[in-house]
Amino acid sequence: MPRMLKAYVATTALVCAPFMAQAATPSPEDVIATYADIAQAGYEDSLSTAQALQKAIDAFVEDPTQDTQDAAKAAWVAARAPYQQTEAYRFGNAIVDEWEGRVNAWPLDEGLIDYVAPDTAVNEENDLAQANVIANPDLSIGGQDVDASEITPAFLSDTLQEAEGIESNVATGYHAIEFLLWGQDLNGTGPGAGERSYTDYLQDDGCTNGNCDRRAAYLTAASALLVDDLEEMVGNWTEDGAARTALAEDPEAGIKIILTGMGSLSYGELAGERTKLGLMLHDPEEEHDCFSDMTHLSHYYDAMGIRNVYEGKYTRTDGQVVEGPSISDLVADAAPEVDTQLRADLDASVAAAAKIKTSAENGMAYDQMIAVGNDDGAELVEGLVDALVTQTRGIERAVAALGSDIEVEGSDSLDNPDAVFQ
Repeated sequence: MPRMLKAYVATTALVCAPFMAQAATPSPEDVIATYADIAQAGYEDSLSTAQALQKAIDAFVEDPTQDTQDAAKAAWVAARAPYQQTEAYRFGNAIVDEWEGRVNAWPLDEGLIDYVAPDTAVNEENDLAQANVIANPDLSIGGQDVDASEITPAFLSDTLQEAEGIESNVATGYHAIEFLLWGQDLNGTGPGAGERSYTDYLQDDGCTNGNCDRRAAYLTAASALLVDDLEEMVGNWTEDGAARTALAEDPEAGIKIILTGMGSLSYGELAGERTKLGLMLHDPEEEHDCFSDMTHLSHYYDAMGIRNVYEGKYTRTDGQVVEGPSISDLVADAAPEVDTQLRADLDASVAAAAKIKTSAENGMAYDQMIAVGNDDGAELVEGLVDALVTQTRGIERAVAALGSDIEVEGSDSLDNPDAVFQ
């Protein structure tokens, strides 16, 4: 063999050798580390966008105009994108699930917070459904007189949130802020979101609907509390944080937690309670972001978040990518065909959610999609439900391939639809 050719062959062999070697299957510890890194990044992004929302709200309250209100609304929408991608961390992680209601609870009896249209927001099982704390500095909660003269973050979290043990008494978090920025959506399944005027915050003779000072105090307190709550959750995922530490103590159990979060969000929560139920009832009150008509974004980012967790990859708000060993790697080693199919299922769910997003951005909001007689809208929504159910079956096959077992949260709308109408 000519000398030059020998050298070429040798060099080629050296270059190609690394690519011929198979990557080692990651350990559960490696997968847990990636999962925790993505959680920390996601909550950090949620915190930074909530801080931007707080600044926009402060500017709006200081100078209420259409422009400053629109800027605050835009900041709220931006803040939802990273947060919704963290929802796959619920269900399995007790620390997250117990905390989540403080920042993302829904649906809410908005009459607890502020004025509502006559004969709306009625809940016969909730004495506080129309308490209107903004208009009433004195309240009775559980038969006890309560001083509501000062609206502070502590008052919202310690006294008003889930008052009388009723979950729909939501006083804090994204949806309380959403209501205070948009107001009620009184359009039913017709076009249009909430139409609260910036004049609800004017601190002079132009104030509409009364109590503009207390409304501003509530919005300011709620935004400050959201930032505080997210700071707490970021801390739970730092190197010595409670959530990260709990997973690291038992990596095998941690793998189950990851899969439980994926499966429960996919099936019981997103496919069932947030999507199928509203379609069955044709009820806009069952849509996740009912005041702003931004439910299409919530569903889209939830779907993305599930895929992020499985693939071990998250793109931050600044464009940086956090990635590493993943559940997908473990499944691919145990049953390559299961991994390939589940990846395809996850892509299909994101694509189905993207179709809903595109439709909403082109003029058909989510609450219009679930209206009686809207066959095109129903097809879009049902397409997402079907994709999520299929995806959940794929998650179950992945669990089996890993020799594990989990319990996925169910939903009457999927498992026992007759019960919904009883």
